[in-house]
Amino acid sequence: MPQESELNYRERATLRAVALGTAEITCSSEPDLFIDGLACCDQTTAHQLANRGFIVPVREGRPGARVPAIISEEGAAALAAYLAATIAA
Repeated sequence: MPQESELNYRERATLRAVALGTAEITCSSEPDLFIDGLACCDQTTAHQLANRGFIVPVREGRPGARVPAIISEEGAAALAAYLAATIAA
């Protein structure tokens, strides 16, 4: 079973997409993710990353509003840990 900090392929791809700087997230308890203005095709993964605190809104907004999204320090660390383990292997 993977560790809590391990990322699967979809999670890594989603984090890399958010890192490009064109992501938005809705202000809600189950936030939806948008990349380049389009809804992310895997909202389950987006919800998991948001619930784990790996993707966060840049600022607060009214419920349902879209705000810019970024990778948190925890998300960046998890992605970096995966990359370091891959290089070391």
